[in-house]
Amino acid sequence: MDYHTMDSDTLRLGKWYVRSSIVFIALLHLSSGVSHYSIPEEMKEGSVVANLAADLDLDVETLSERKMRLDIVANKKYLDVNKETGELYIVEKIDREHICNTKSTSSCYLKLEVILENPLRIFNIELEILDMNDNAPQFRRDAIHLDIAESTSAGERFSLSNAVDPDIGTNSVKTYHLSESEHFNIEVQTGRDGSKFADLILKKALDREKQAVHHLVLSAVDGGTPIRSGTASVIVHVLDINDNTPTFHKEEYNINVMENSPIGSLVLQLNATDSDEGSNADIKYSYSLYTSEKTQEMFNINPSNGELTVKGMLNYEDFRIYDMEIIAMDKGANALSGQCKIRILVDDMNDNHPEISIKSFQSPIKENSELGSVIAVVSISDKDSGDNGQIDLTIPANLPFKLKESSGNLFELVVSDSLDREKAPEYEITFTVRDRGSPPLSDNETMTLELLDVNDNVPQFPQSFYTIRVMENNAPGALLDTLTAYDPDLHENQYLVYFIIEREIANTSMSMLFSISPENGKLYALKTFDHEIEKEFIFHIEARDSGVPPLSSNVTVHIIIVDQNDNTPVIVSPWRAHGSVVEEKIPRSTDKGSLVSKVIAIDGDSVLNSRITYQFLQVTDATLFSLDQYNGEIRTMRMFSYRDPRLQRLVVVAKDNGEPALSATVTIKLSTVETAVKAYSDMTEVPLEYDIFSDLNLYLVIGLGSVSFLLLITILVTIVLKCQKPKSSKAAPPCRNSVVSERNSFADSTLVSNDAYWYSMFLAETRKGKLVVRQPAPKGSRYIVSSLPRSTGLTETSGSAPSTLQYPK
Repeated sequence: MDYHTMDSDTLRLGKWYVRSSIVFIALLHLSSGVSHYSIPEEMKEGSVVANLAADLDLDVETLSERKMRLDIVANKKYLDVNKETGELYIVEKIDREHICNTKSTSSCYLKLEVILENPLRIFNIELEILDMNDNAPQFRRDAIHLDIAESTSAGERFSLSNAVDPDIGTNSVKTYHLSESEHFNIEVQTGRDGSKFADLILKKALDREKQAVHHLVLSAVDGGTPIRSGTASVIVHVLDINDNTPTFHKEEYNINVMENSPIGSLVLQLNATDSDEGSNADIKYSYSLYTSEKTQEMFNINPSNGELTVKGMLNYEDFRIYDMEIIAMDKGANALSGQCKIRILVDDMNDNHPEISIKSFQSPIKENSELGSVIAVVSISDKDSGDNGQIDLTIPANLPFKLKESSGNLFELVVSDSLDREKAPEYEITFTVRDRGSPPLSDNETMTLELLDVNDNVPQFPQSFYTIRVMENNAPGALLDTLTAYDPDLHENQYLVYFIIEREIANTSMSMLFSISPENGKLYALKTFDHEIEKEFIFHIEARDSGVPPLSSNVTVHIIIVDQNDNTPVIVSPWRAHGSVVEEKIPRSTDKGSLVSKVIAIDGDSVLNSRITYQFLQVTDATLFSLDQYNGEIRTMRMFSYRDPRLQRLVVVAKDNGEPALSATVTIKLSTVETAVKAYSDMTEVPLEYDIFSDLNLYLVIGLGSVSFLLLITILVTIVLKCQKPKSSKAAPPCRNSVVSERNSFADSTLVSNDAYWYSMFLAETRKGKLVVRQPAPKGSRYIVSSLPRSTGLTETSGSAPSTLQYPK
């Protein structure tokens, strides 16, 4: 049993047994002058072997003073003595096999000397190391190889390597075991020195062809507790003897060979097998004496690989059957052989090729040829007879043609489907003739059929609708785009001419605005466009081929005039009488957040180019006024103080969102007064208490309003009458006296279209002697702002935004 694998109870019992034995043995030898102790090997470090102070009758209290020490004679120091208690204990584990290095059954001892001083005394101690079963048997080699001939008789013995075990006595090798085998067993023998070895005994004859290698496991077992064992592989290689004859797959072969087979062609691959190995399995092939010389002249047998090949020219009409016998013999010491019979039948060969002849052929033909039109007449023939003389004529199945048998071996090639030159301008027609022989023979002939073009394709534009964006202010004659159509026909059927389909817009023909090159479809602009006047054009372009009759198609072209930032913002409020300086008055008592003035600018451009923002360019006191960058409202940020100057100068810039941006500026001079005037932010549609509504001013406003209203009615009637006159051929320039806003919202030009805004603007502009006329707008827009003509004596300040008219002074 392994000392380290014992459980705790067993270990305590073993220690008690060892100590009892040590004490007993020590008492037995006290009288001899040498103390004897026995311990098992592999005891743990620190384990106590004996109490030397008690066994040697020494005073424990004087051991330190007497410098008690332990000397070990001719060995490593595995033990030591405790100077305080006098106990002999283990310093390092003791391996008996390492110390004694012997396999003898004799005992193993350690010689020790216990030395004391004052007075000097020396005690001799003999420590016997008892063997434990801590080593398993081992074989000198892990694998034992044996070569045994398959002819070896049963009962033959073969020596096997024995196992060794460093332990002694019953702990050494006791016996051997062999794994289960049908052919082998072992017999255990004992040597003179008591060692055990095993002999392998063959109990049944071997057959290499059934099993060439036998794998066995030999185990060596010792007699210790617990039992330990070691194993080795026994590999038996069975040596071959020539005890098997070569064998063919069949005893008789019937082979058919075609006449005129090439010399050297393979007739049959013979492959005889021999279960032996080495030279006993090497086979050579030959004819037997029963094979005729005629047969050997016509066929050859390869002695090495058994290939039967054609040696002479075979002719079905000369000789039809060949019989032969082939022998296969091995190359063993006592050669063995086998044989087979072969009958070769010569088959008739289809050796005449069918023939094909084109009697008539028409090419080229028009692509609109009628179905059933005859293109060619073909004749076929074959000199063979029977199935070898029966022939078939075919053409590829994917062609728009078919063969029609007329008489005998004559065939007509006719049109079977519609032809289209644009899909296939020509056809390669291959006539294939094949007989019904075995194997069949064939021949072919190819002809090329060309198709003539017919004007059957309409010109096609890549797109059905073209949208072309043109930047306004373009140069006259600029290339806009190339509109090219495609016609798959050929020659004059493919030559295209391009036209603009005439259409008048506002008494203006499209040909006066645009031009297209008849040859290549390049579209040009003939004039400079203004987005503020003309925003888009829609017309059609026709492409016509030169065939007979001509075919044509047209495409819609949508020209979009793209806006440029070419209009500078115009400030329409506050009104400026001279230059760009506006003078305003404001009470000094104006509250915080009151509306001081409102800057309104308009821009004739569109979308982003007309979006205006407002900024202070200069301001006397930046803490006093704020400017809304979107609606232009100037409001007070705080109330006026006595420290603020009475004159405030504000310079406002109105900038559009174009690239590059354009801008306009207005200077507002504000002077503060000590009168009670309501702030602009308090204006409502209720009657206002301004000086403008005094009795005299009221009468003037009513008179001027009446005259203006009558004059406005007269102007509107005149405009309506003029618009009903016949229109001239040229497009009239846009009328600046009546501007209709086509925008969906005045928000883009920073105009707020609500009643409160218009009322506020009316009050503000009336104070400056101007008149704003507001009219309902047609559906699709919000307002129409009409300005009176210059003949009335009023001055127009803007033509593209709400117009302000000034009465002459």
